[in-house]
Parts: sequence; structure tokens; C-alpha cells
Amino acid sequence: MDLFQINQRRTSVRIELTAGLTTFLTMSYIIFVNPSILANAGMPREAVMVATCLATGIITIATGLACNAPIAMAPGMGLNAFLAFSLVQAGRMSWQTGLGVVFLSGLLCLSLTLLGLRRRLVEAIPPSIVGAISVGIGLFITFIGLTDMGLVVRNEATIVGAGPITPTVLIALCTLILMAFLQTRAIRGALLVGIVFATALGLVFGYVARPTGLSISSLSIRPVAFKLDILGALKWSALGSVFSLMFMDMFDSIGTLVACCHMAQMVDQEGRIRGLDRLLAIDAGASMLGAILGTSTMTSYIESAAGIEEGGRTGLTAVVTGVCFLAAILLAPVAAIVPKFATGPALVMVGLFMLRGIARIDLEHVDEAFPAFVIMVMIALSYNISNGLAFGFISFTVVKVLSGKIRQVKPAMWLIAILSAVYLIAENLPSRS
Repeated sequence: MDLFQINQRRTSVRIELTAGLTTFLTMSYIIFVNPSILANAGMPREAVMVATCLATGIITIATGLACNAPIAMAPGMGLNAFLAFSLVQAGRMSWQTGLGVVFLSGLLCLSLTLLGLRRRLVEAIPPSIVGAISVGIGLFITFIGLTDMGLVVRNEATIVGAGPITPTVLIALCTLILMAFLQTRAIRGALLVGIVFATALGLVFGYVARPTGLSISSLSIRPVAFKLDILGALKWSALGSVFSLMFMDMFDSIGTLVACCHMAQMVDQEGRIRGLDRLLAIDAGASMLGAILGTSTMTSYIESAAGIEEGGRTGLTAVVTGVCFLAAILLAPVAAIVPKFATGPALVMVGLFMLRGIARIDLEHVDEAFPAFVIMVMIALSYNISNGLAFGFISFTVVKVLSGKIRQVKPAMWLIAILSAVYLIAENLPSRS
């Protein structure tokens, strides 16, 4: 286990195994959600499910082995919706050309990474903004967790509201209390124990469907693999979509990697993330592989924080998660029984843990506090990490200039602000046409 530096990072094989399984269970919803979304683009659901598991497993294992990081990578939520609805359903291109757009956006990200530009962008982010990213994402996944629990629901009058206390909500609340109790006792695997507890109760009381057994009759990736149309994506009319996906992926990845790597203590004494270049390169290459296999843009997953909170500190966590996704190709009915009301409490707990980043925010100075506040609020309330980061980066630069502290804005932060503005413009122009 020297490959993973288990002892140096003060962890153990048992902890890493638990952490990897926790990450898998927390993000296993993508096995079914991603195919459901991409089916709206006319892509075969069963084939996309296989592609999702295969791409996620391969890239996550590669991340663990090459970067020794407990980070999982998978098709990004929001990024898949952009492909399905904004590109294909809107009539702008076929899903094959859409996959070509995904491939080219990944290639562009990889080029920026090899030139060292993405690393410079990440390292230029000030400590207050780093803390705000962690808190904002924590609030974001807390909101997701609360909705998965059924505790927060849509309300036409107030946008959202408290949901009815149904039996599944009661199970979720009991699970949340159990997780909090186990955490106070410093018991390893608290989130995993809670997920298993809620799933077991759901099975006992009939709120979770029992697995129907193995099904391998339709486990074929051929309908979507190697179907990408790169030449079609090189047309002038598609270039805007390529840049939009690149910006979305870049900002999502920056936010997730900054938050998760700080949680996993993968930083040096100067606060720089160790092995960042490799992480960014694999993140960029992941989208290219995903497009080849037949799925949407892949990105670093914030649910990795669940495994990190369980003590995952090395690449063994990622390897375990990746192996679970490969196994899920054959065990899809088993993976499907874990309900949202079981994983929702885990996301809420992770959101709580990520609030620790608020200690990094300089709340005494408005020029530091205001952009941090914008990031936290916009990530959570816009339900979009990329948008929250873009608004925050722009506000940081503008506030520093207006307050006469322009010298505190590093050259790379100017580039981030410009890219943020370009991203917001590219993101909103299609919807206005």
C-alpha cells in the first residue's frame, strides 16, 4: 500500500474502503439519473447507463492511481442537461454532434491544463474566496440533501417550503440524527452506517423496492460508443457551445477540487494543492473519454466530500469508488435500491462539515467579505456552482478596483474575471435567441 501512502496520510485500509463505498453510495444516483436526462436527447437509456458506469469507473480509478486523491469523477449534473436540452432538444444539433462538442470542450480544457493556465487560475484564488467556495458548495449540497429527504419541497407561493412529515421523511430525520450522534462519538463510517440504516428501514416497511436480480441482457455500449461527430462540432455554429461547456466544466472542477482537496488536507504550507496539475489533466481528459464512450461532460464530483469526511485521504478511496461503479454495471438492480431519503441525510451532514471553510473568510473587510458572500449565496440559490463562482470572481475584481486596491488583484484573477464574464454571456445568449 506504499502506492497510496496510507501511513504517511494517517489513515488505514479499512477507513479508505469505508470512504470509497460511502462516496459510491452518495453519488450512485447518477447511474440512473444521467441516462434519464440523456434519454431526452434521443440516446438509448440502457447503453448510456453502461457508458456512465464504465466512464466513471475508469476515470475515478485513474484519479486514485495517478493522483493518489480521494476524488471521484463522473458525468456532471447540469452539464448533461445542457447537452440534452440546450443543444439537442432545442434543435441545434444531433446527440452525436453534441458528443463531439463534449470532446472538443474537454480537449480545450486539456490544452489549457498542459499550458499551466488552469493551475495558475486555481492558485490565484484568494483564501477568502477559497473558504467561500467550500461554504457555498456546502449550502448547495445541503439543499440537495434536504430535497432528497423530502424535508424541503417546491412551493408555488414561496418557491420552496417545508414538506409534509411522511414516513420516509421520518426515516430520513432519524437517519440524520443517527449520523450526527455517531459523529459526536467519532465513530468511523457514520455516514455509511446511516445510509445502510435508512435503506434497511425502507426495505422493512416497504418504501424501498427489493432488487429484482441481475440483468445482463441489455448491457451493451455499442449504440452510443464511438458515435461522436467531431467534424460536425467543428462548425462555426457549434463553437459557442464548445466554449460554454468548457467554461461550465472548468468552473465546476475548480470549485469542487478546491473544496475537496482542502478537506482532504492535500495542500502544502502555502495552501497550494498537491498534484493539482495531474488532477486537472485527468479532469479534462475525462470528458474526452466520456464522449468517446457515449456520455456527457465529466467533472470532479462534490459528493467526494462524503468519503473524505469518512476519513478518505488517499487514492485508495477513489479506486474503491471506481470499482463499485464498474461492478454496478452488473449489479444495477442492487445499486438501485438505495433511496434518496437514505443518501439525503449524508449530503446534509457533508454540508455541515463544509461550513468549516467560513473560518478562512475575512469578514472584517467588505472588499473580501462581499465577493465571498456573493459566491456562497449564488452557488446555493442559483442551484449552480459555475454561476456562483462566475458572479463571485467578477464581484471580487470589481470591488477591489472600486476600493482602490487594484494591486491586490493578481493577473490570473483578471483572467478569471474575464473568463467568468465570457461564460455568463455565453450561458445566457442561447436562451435569449
